[in-house]
Amino acid sequence: MNPDVNHLPTNGHARARNVMGGNLLTCCTSPMTGFFRNGKCDTNEEDAGMHVVCAILTDEFLEYSKAQGNDLITPRPQWGFPGLKAGDKWCLCAARWKEAYEAGVAPKVLLEATHQNALQVVPLDALKRYAALSDEPVEPSA
Repeated sequence: MNPDVNHLPTNGHARARNVMGGNLLTCCTSPMTGFFRNGKCDTNEEDAGMHVVCAILTDEFLEYSKAQGNDLITPRPQWGFPGLKAGDKWCLCAARWKEAYEAGVAPKVLLEATHQNALQVVPLDALKRYAALSDEPVEPSA
């Protein structure tokens, strides 16, 4: 077994695995998310930010992220970025999710759509504590 298998580019191929060991499922296609904008939180060595955590965004997290210098709310048409709102699913950088977790504002995650490489940054038990079901209704924060 190659010890560097988690660092191989997957870019949507079948070998991409989620944190639970299964095939990586789609996070969201509307808005289209993922480093490769294929709807999956897939990654390779070009993805320096490791956009691998499939999160269901909340207003609280979006405001926190903006305060940290990463404005995910404001549309950026020049980059094809629609701007995000509470309830959207988005592939977050593992380090940003962990930072939000430590600050008490982490959004829920879809484990089956979160890439196994997230485990290099975030403990599985933390992700499990914030696990949402794929079909769970999301209440936007007030």
